[in-house]
Amino acid sequence: MFLCALCGYCYKLSAMTKRRSKGAYMISAVAEMYGIHPQTLRLYEREGLLKPSRTEGNTRLYTDEDLQRLEFILNLARDLGVNISGIAIILQMRERMEEMQRQIHDFVQYIQEEVLSRATAATDASRGAIVPVRKPMVTPAPQNTRKK
Repeated sequence: MFLCALCGYCYKLSAMTKRRSKGAYMISAVAEMYGIHPQTLRLYEREGLLKPSRTEGNTRLYTDEDLQRLEFILNLARDLGVNISGIAIILQMRERMEEMQRQIHDFVQYIQEEVLSRATAATDASRGAIVPVRKPMVTPAPQNTRKK
């Protein structure tokens, strides 16, 4: 057993190795699965690190995506010693990077489609180019006009 750096309660190292099925989990089940105190989960929610869904009776329900995020948070806190503020910054940067990757993927896909459509629409390959292709100009070679 080790002490949790954030809440001071004990946790087991094998907590993250337990398998789970699809569904939603109540706070007590999640706390037991990961060997953390329920107050730690409430703290993560209060700080905006986790956003579990709620039932009509206001009970927290953690999905598989929430548990993956929790594992990432616990890895940062336990293994790397990152504090809550650092975890928040890292999660925010991670979300921004994922959004930028989606945007880049969409842009590359758009460019590929545009190039393909222009290439198939044009009979001349140079007409389908994004950058206009100029035909080389042939200039006469300069004549030697030197007097002897």
